[in-house]
Amino acid sequence: MPDLTIDEATRAALAPYGFSEEQLAHFATRAATADSNAVRGALTPPGEGDVTPLPALGSPARRELAALGEAAIARGEVGAVILAGGMATRFGGVVKAVVPVLGDKSFLELKHDDVLTQAARVGATIPCFVMSSFATHERILQHVEDRGLGGKASAPIRVFPQLVSLRLTPSGELFRDAEGELSPYATGHGDLSFALRASGVLRDFRAAGGKLLVMSNVDNLGASLDPAIVGFHLQHGQAITAEVVPKNPGDKGGAPARLDGVPQIIEGFRFPEAFDQDSITVFNTNTFVLDAAAIDRDFDLPFYRVEKQVDGQTAIQFERLVGELTAFLSTRFVEVGREGEDGRFLPAKDPDELARRLPMIQAITEARRGSA
Repeated sequence: MPDLTIDEATRAALAPYGFSEEQLAHFATRAATADSNAVRGALTPPGEGDVTPLPALGSPARRELAALGEAAIARGEVGAVILAGGMATRFGGVVKAVVPVLGDKSFLELKHDDVLTQAARVGATIPCFVMSSFATHERILQHVEDRGLGGKASAPIRVFPQLVSLRLTPSGELFRDAEGELSPYATGHGDLSFALRASGVLRDFRAAGGKLLVMSNVDNLGASLDPAIVGFHLQHGQAITAEVVPKNPGDKGGAPARLDGVPQIIEGFRFPEAFDQDSITVFNTNTFVLDAAAIDRDFDLPFYRVEKQVDGQTAIQFERLVGELTAFLSTRFVEVGREGEDGRFLPAKDPDELARRLPMIQAITEARRGSA
């Protein structure tokens, strides 16, 4: 058996982030085995009606959806969730949420500004929940305080951390970095429903009358809290609404498909080699509307073995993915625009991509402010 003895200082440092030695021991039993992650079962492209285009901006159908969504927001039933747990390796290992984007406005501030805009438009309070990690939590809290974001009554911010574990060697021993230190990591955005429950955020949101959570990545400034998306979710009555966009050449990532007849997101690395991924013309943007009651329970989300290069060494970690909630809950996929006036997919994974997207981010931000 590998030695997984954790010193008291490490145990105390990781305890606030839900570190589980029992879970680590389970990971250690899997570290040496690089099993295939490919799905098993009958896998087909989405069926008729699984993916529905969002009505065009300005159309009567779009206005009808927006009215539905605005009514739900006005009733205090909608909250925003922003995923901000990553360390932005491609930005130089900084906390991406606090990186300036427009002037000195950070990713997090621009996402929060969007929530404030919607709250002002409808005359309601929209709580804003930010999922951090052990690596970003304190810095985000400081940023919220420094920029006065926590004092916005119409969009109060609450920061809660996702979970943490320790990297392992390929033989299941504790991994140590070049300085001989243990190497913690966040266990993936699939922690979301678990962290919402463990932190009390989900309990408090539901107790206050909250019903729907609109979730997006902090670096996707196209994914606004659009009342029409909320209205689409209400109109179709599924537990999850997942946004997808048309594929461009070279796009990689998860996509909607049917596994044994069940519509769900299949992550890119889980498609069997024989499956033609080009037969699916859209892909997942990691933007969801989630029914708060439906996610308020445990899910048997799988953890996937991932190999990472850390200080020139191979480290093993295990991660789960929020999109896999779609395997457990009824899901409708809504096809949205990528760019342009109605674009909802503008991720910025590195400084070059941010620079390329900056004019569109600025144009969309100004248009949304102007429509408030």
